Amino acid sequence: MISKDLRYHKEHEWIRITGTQATVGISDFAQESLGDIVYLEIPELGRVIQRGEEITEIESTKTTSMLYAPVGGKLVAVNADLEAQPELINEDVYGKGWVVIIEMDDPSEVNQLMTGDEYEAFLENEEH
Repeated sequence: MISKDLRYHKEHEWIRITGTQATVGISDFAQESLGDIVYLEIPELGRVIQRGEEITEIESTKTTSMLYAPVGGKLVAVNADLEAQPELINEDVYGKGWVVIIEMDDPSEVNQLMTGDEYEAFLENEEH
């Protein structure tokens, strides 16, 4: 499932924009690829990150994967519920499974991310 109102990064993160803030999580494709998520390292609030930088690690029964910053800025919120319930990512990937909120330094960086339709085409090309 691809939510068309979001933007997507090539590393399979989604981003929802609200003003100058960006809520970030992993895509449905990513959570399906990972399998059951069993642990997420909660990132430090207030940390300043650059676009493309690793935010945190997500561990599943299959592997460990990185969550990358689709935009640069300051981490202003983290989903602390994921510490006790990392499976929320599997259960509600575009809702309760969000990971961090970034106060963006440069909101125009969003324009470099894929739309839902572009991400869908990206996935189709990746599978071939």
